[in-house]
Amino acid sequence: MAKFAWEGVTRSGQTLKGEMEAPNAEAVFSQLRRQGIQPGNVKERGKALEIKLPGFGGGKVTTKDLVVFTRQFATMIDAGLPLVQCLDILGKQQENKAFQKMLIKVKEDVESGSTFADALKKHPKAFDELYVNLVAAGEIGGILDTILNRLAAYIEKAMKLKKKVKSAMTYPTTIIGIAVVVIAVILIFVIPSFEKMFKDFGGELPGPTQFVIFLSNMIQRYILVFIGAFFVGSALFKRYYATPAGRLQMDAIFLRLPVMGPLIRKVAVAKFSRTLGTMISSGVPILDGLEIVAKTAGNKIVENAVYKVRQSISEGKTIAEPMEQSGVFPPMVCQMIAVGESSGAIDTMLNKIADFYDDEVDDAVGNLTAMMEPLLMLFLGTTVGGLVVAMYLPIFKLAGAVGG
Repeated sequence: MAKFAWEGVTRSGQTLKGEMEAPNAEAVFSQLRRQGIQPGNVKERGKALEIKLPGFGGGKVTTKDLVVFTRQFATMIDAGLPLVQCLDILGKQQENKAFQKMLIKVKEDVESGSTFADALKKHPKAFDELYVNLVAAGEIGGILDTILNRLAAYIEKAMKLKKKVKSAMTYPTTIIGIAVVVIAVILIFVIPSFEKMFKDFGGELPGPTQFVIFLSNMIQRYILVFIGAFFVGSALFKRYYATPAGRLQMDAIFLRLPVMGPLIRKVAVAKFSRTLGTMISSGVPILDGLEIVAKTAGNKIVENAVYKVRQSISEGKTIAEPMEQSGVFPPMVCQMIAVGESSGAIDTMLNKIADFYDDEVDDAVGNLTAMMEPLLMLFLGTTVGGLVVAMYLPIFKLAGAVGG
């Protein structure tokens, strides 16, 4: 869309100026007339040169941007400001240029007669199905400010949950990465120097030393092959994981992993409970809620289990029974949901389950970190220490021979 500078006169005779994005000048004239402004002069402005640098006004809407927008929007709606005015203010003050353009387009759609939810639906990269459906429920029920506050709280808690899992993976990944670099440097640059020295000494080298020298020669000769094989293997795995059968098989393996499996299951249960609880308490029908929860599950096994639960409910059954039969959800969760169903407070019960499993994820992350530290230290000590000892064995042998 092009940007137009316009001047116009209101019905009271006041002269106004402004800017507007539109496909053409005729659209600007039409929009101004709908706002009760008689347009006078409309000129298209030249496009400014935009230079995008990494980390400075990028094209991605972050979770933090969405939380801040949702909180501010809820406060302004609660204060009685009109919807279009809220979008106009928040769009102008938005520092993220991509999000700013998005909000301007949402405002224009709302001004054109579209509902707020339908306007948001056109921007799925920022506003997912959960967000759009909750906003639609808020518009229908006349409780948009309450829904937006619930949405902001939900997004904040989901963001914290994601950070916990990331923190659990960052430490071991960093340590293993450093270990690989250190070992590679030793094998490529340090071991060849020792090899040359041992050749000058003559004599047969100990078995561990011979193995390390062989490993060093292999790395030096085929390092590009190994790097290429790593990237090709990663690409093939990614491609296989993108297929329905591959995703199903790998997600099942992830859930059965000794340490990470229980953590993945707890994260899935917390996310399921929080999302469904938020949607039910906001007035979204349970079948619609379960469909959205299934799409955002993040694990194919959990997704299939949720779809089976949805199918059972559509046939008139309870929620708890198919959940228990799936084998994905812990018995405690199924029993608590059964109690919530019988008491008519399933949304409250789901939120309690989510709070409980948030704490469980905290504990699991702490235990995982505590367990990984000694294992990683053992791994580093064994590999690096083993290389050093293997290279000094011939020196010890030579010293013993001289001393004898």
